[in-house]
Amino acid sequence: MPLLPDHKSVIRSGGTALGIEFGSTRIKASLVTLTGEPVATGVREWENQMIDGHWSYSLDAIWEGISSAYVSMLENCKDNHGVVPETYSSIGISAMMHGYMAFDHEGNLLTPFRTWRDTTTSAAAEELTEKFGVNIPLRWSIAHYYQAILDGEKHVPNIAFFTTLAGYVHWKLTGEKVLGVGDASGMFPIAADGTSYEPEMIQAFNALSGQDTNVEDLMPAILQAGSSAGHLTEEGAQLLDRSGKLKPGVLFAPPEGDAGTGMVATNAVSVRTGNVSVGTSIFLMAVLEGPLKNVHPELDLVTTPDGKPVAMVHCNNGADEMSRWVEIFRQVGKRLGAPDTSTDFVFKAMLESALDGEPDAGGVLAFNNLAGEPVVHLTDGRPLITRTPWAALNLENFMRAQMYSTFAALAIGVEVLESEKVQLDILSAHGGVFRTEKVAQRLLAAATHTPITVPDGASEGGSWGMAVLAAYTAYREEKQHGPVVKSLPEFLNDVVFATAANTTIVPSSVDAQGFADFLAEYRAALAIQPVAIEALRPRDL
Repeated sequence: MPLLPDHKSVIRSGGTALGIEFGSTRIKASLVTLTGEPVATGVREWENQMIDGHWSYSLDAIWEGISSAYVSMLENCKDNHGVVPETYSSIGISAMMHGYMAFDHEGNLLTPFRTWRDTTTSAAAEELTEKFGVNIPLRWSIAHYYQAILDGEKHVPNIAFFTTLAGYVHWKLTGEKVLGVGDASGMFPIAADGTSYEPEMIQAFNALSGQDTNVEDLMPAILQAGSSAGHLTEEGAQLLDRSGKLKPGVLFAPPEGDAGTGMVATNAVSVRTGNVSVGTSIFLMAVLEGPLKNVHPELDLVTTPDGKPVAMVHCNNGADEMSRWVEIFRQVGKRLGAPDTSTDFVFKAMLESALDGEPDAGGVLAFNNLAGEPVVHLTDGRPLITRTPWAALNLENFMRAQMYSTFAALAIGVEVLESEKVQLDILSAHGGVFRTEKVAQRLLAAATHTPITVPDGASEGGSWGMAVLAAYTAYREEKQHGPVVKSLPEFLNDVVFATAANTTIVPSSVDAQGFADFLAEYRAALAIQPVAIEALRPRDL
């Protein structure tokens, strides 16, 4: 719906906030008012590649992708509102967390970007976990760096700086080597006050690594939500908007990770709140009341964008495999001359069919592992559909198995949270699968045996959450000398979500038992995965 005429002047004058998020398969730009009202969106599809045995994206793909998503947003704004912004109150960049981008003193990338999906760091992660006494997952930046040291990689002596994807893009747009605390907490453990890397672990790493340079000097400085993270440079404006119309000088929010933007998008940044983000990967974030009692390889300790401690259950494999099956059925429909073969229409029809399946998927078993899955101790993965000869194979059970597979590893991680007696008052969910109402939401409730809330607009996801964080930075910049400045939870509750609607579904006993039966078979059949991995080798290796 077009904005009112007076809102057009807001767009022209730069009274909006822009968030751009690099997801695994899409780069999305979201333009919002300073109260979080969506104004325009733009999207660019992209895909990772296997380069020298590592999951990666090229620098060209990064910059072509962000400029295309930006142009797409401008076109959407023009179509809907008849006006195109040339400046903003603030901009924020977010991206999939973790990974490793290492640069020399001249700013040259020393080795292809290694993403969160890369699981080649087992030795480093295991040694650092033992040394630090906290879980260091395979995908964390420090695990990638230390693995490069252990492997004697030639680029290591030349490293002047390493960061995440969001940190890299922000650096090139602003010249600032900084990172939001939420994203930084996926690079290296964070101190209890949420303002710096954990100093004792920094010292321990320096002693262990044998490197001359303090590791803290190689990583970006940490900023909390609402902080000024620099301004758009002339070079940055050209990278983002190749037409040259975007004006430099725009305020930037701290760059964040997709976990943090998901927490913002679902208003889950306060203690005893949590959220589930479902995309190519799937993860659950639980904001903690206090420290965990034990170290668990299934749980990451990260933070909210304003520095509160969070337990994260991160699974590398989410809805990607299911999406590929939906695409196959879309192609079948097209071959048969179906009148509507749009992706959204087919997705809705197929997801809804899952609710007509048997509670346990009728003996149909699915594995969605396109990559390794640390939660179930797999360093690689092979997607599979299997069943006994007497299983009831039909569309409904097939799709229910696909949905259950999406949530299976997450449910195993949730069991660990329960063992720590982590209490949540709210568990919200967001991601594209929730565009189909009450399907993924209902089955996720069964998998986590927790009521699931889906806010209106939850499918907007992380780019909208990043735009809201950018709006919060603009708010803090304006109010910095005022008597009262809202915290991030207050800003979300009082400004962004004050009138927001949502739906909540509680788990049914039938669905919960059905998922439990499916999960028991899933655990037993995990033994298939190592055999499949060994038998089905990548063609380029």
